Parts: sequence; structure tokens; C-alpha cells
Amino acid sequence: MRHPILVSLCIPALVAMAACENTGEDATRSFNGVNVIDESNLNDVMLTVGDPNEAVTYFQRATGEQPDRIDLQRGLAISLIRAGRHTEAVSAWQKVVAHKDVTDDDRVELADALIRNGDWKAAEKTLNTVPPTFETFKRYRLEAMVADSNKDWKKADSFYDTAVGLTTTPAGVMNNWGYSKLTRGDYADAERLFADAIRLDGKLFTAKNNLILARGAQKKYTMPVMPMSQAERAELLYSLGLTAVKQGDVTIGKGLLRDAVDTHPQHFDAAARSLTALENS
Repeated sequence: MRHPILVSLCIPALVAMAACENTGEDATRSFNGVNVIDESNLNDVMLTVGDPNEAVTYFQRATGEQPDRIDLQRGLAISLIRAGRHTEAVSAWQKVVAHKDVTDDDRVELADALIRNGDWKAAEKTLNTVPPTFETFKRYRLEAMVADSNKDWKKADSFYDTAVGLTTTPAGVMNNWGYSKLTRGDYADAERLFADAIRLDGKLFTAKNNLILARGAQKKYTMPVMPMSQAERAELLYSLGLTAVKQGDVTIGKGLLRDAVDTHPQHFDAAARSLTALENS
């Protein structure tokens, strides 16, 4: 008569043990999930903040431990670009492109790394592997730069125009397009594009300086109306003064250099030296 009682006592114990085992498995799954989430967050953090060389070290270690994961390979390649280690970045992106899960975005990033490393022919060859249906801002911006390097101006203009329409922040590509026009001697169009870039991004000093060069090449020696600090104004007067001298308008150039020295909130050594050299020549 004691056996049924013993069995009845054992059953709850077994159920409790099973419940404990299941809880342990659930806990393991839960902790694994937390680990995956934490790792993903850490990967994102390493890609966006901090010392890019530390990110390189992190992703080198991660890819060494899990060499088949394309997301870690991408992280390493991106970090190498951020660190300015372009030769290594090319090799890293080539590994990504060789992966079975490669995307067209990866191929575009490889082309970008090749351009940064000065290998324009390889970049063009890589972009040719991307199907024409893959239309992104970065793809067309790189296509335009490659066309520029080949002096294929018609194709470059077409790609720049397409790139401008594919981004909500076109100031940078307008500046690049303007510089392309500047190198061709199309100064009026270059001036227009630089002015558009500044209108869209008043902090883009490169476009401001390029605008001055385009105006100076047309012998327009007045400062255009645009947002600028006192120090920026002095730098731009200096660029315009040097341009005037190169154009043969030495007297105007001296005046602009003198204005640059007077305008700068601190001592403007470069402008002062140039002015002294001109006055002593």
C-alpha cells in the first residue's frame, strides 16, 4: 500500500526537476540572445565612434575567431577605411566580395576603396560588375569620378546629375562636379555648381574656396555674398589674391593679399609672406 504513495510523491519531484531543466535551457537561450544583441550593438558602436584603429583591432580579432561571418569582414573593411589604411582596406573588401553572401553594395565599397588607393582602372572594372539596375547615390558618384579620371566629360556629367538626384544632401557631389568643370576650364558652370553647393551647405569651406578659384579664373575679383567667418574671409581673400597674381593682375593681387592680412583675426603668416615677396620682387 505504500508504493502508490511513493509514486505519487515522486511524480511531483520529477515534474519539478523537469521544470528546472527547462528553465535552465530557456535561461541559456535567453543569455545567448542577450549576447547576440550585445555583440550587434558593440559592432555598431565600433563602426561609428572612437578610435578607428581600435575598431580595426576589434574586428581583426572577431574575424580571426569567426572567419566565415561576412558582417565581421565588412566591419573590418569599413574600419580600415575610417583609419585611412586604404591598401589594407582594399584587401579586406576583396575578401568580402569573394564571400558567398556578397551584395552589390559590397562591390561598390570595394570600388570606393580602390579609388582611395589610386587604382582607378581596377575601380572601373569593379563597377562594371555591378548591374545597371543597382542605382544608388554612391555608385553613381563613383562612376562620375571614374569618368572624370578618363576625361569622359559627357559621361561624367550624366553620372553627377544622376547622383545629385539620389541624395538628400547633394552639396558634396555638387562640389565635386564643380571641380570637374573647373579642371576642364568651364569656369562659369563651375561657379554655378559651387554656389549651389554653398547654398545647400554653408559650412562647406572647400566649395567656398573653389568658388573663389572659379571666379578668379574669370577675373572676377570681388568677394561673393555667402556665409563665412572672419578667418574664412581672410583665407578666401588670400586664394583670390594668388589667383589674380597668376592671371597677371599683380596690383590687384597685392591689394587682395593686403586685405587678407588685415582681415584675419590672428597673424596670417602665409599671406604676409606672399605679400612681402611680391613687394620685394
